[in-house]
Amino acid sequence: MGKEILTALAQEVTDTVGVEESAVVALDGIAARIEAAVAKALENGATAEELAPVTDEVANLKATREKLAAAVAANQG
Repeated sequence: MGKEILTALAQEVTDTVGVEESAVVALDGIAARIEAAVAKALENGATAEELAPVTDEVANLKATREKLAAAVAANQG
């Protein structure tokens, strides 16, 4: 039974890392889409000041992504 517990734990760790890595990819995609929308809005006459709340949120999203990526890296070593 001891080996089964360790095998289950190893699988749980693998699954969790996979989910975390997927979350990093998703955060990257969301940030890229928002940045593209901001760029388009700027092309269409919006100002950087008007879009500052959105760009601030992108910065927060990227900071969260970096923390998550660091956690994933730490758990793989």
